[in-house]
Amino acid sequence: MIIKVDISEETWARMLTGKRVEGSMAYDLWTGKKSFRAYIRQSRCRVRDVMVKKLPWGWLKRSQRKWKVYLGVDSDQPLDEVLQDFESDHDEAMQAIVDQVIIDRV
Repeated sequence: MIIKVDISEETWARMLTGKRVEGSMAYDLWTGKKSFRAYIRQSRCRVRDVMVKKLPWGWLKRSQRKWKVYLGVDSDQPLDEVLQDFESDHDEAMQAIVDQVIIDRV
């Protein structure tokens, strides 16, 4: 079965470049036409997080509104070593935040 669908020139141009186009397909009972309407989507323009410091067990990043810390320690280590690794990375991250704030103010 072949079904002919009306598509706008802009949508067809996006499809020819290999981009995916999301939208809705409709059938008009009065005219008997099938049409496709693409959703109006805003392109993602999010600013990437900036790496402030690479920590031994993770990283410290800064976004526009937040400080982000990731720590990942091997689970096969003894508890005291895990806690020590977390504490040392936490201290390094705190010092890096203080250093970054001082640099930003100068």
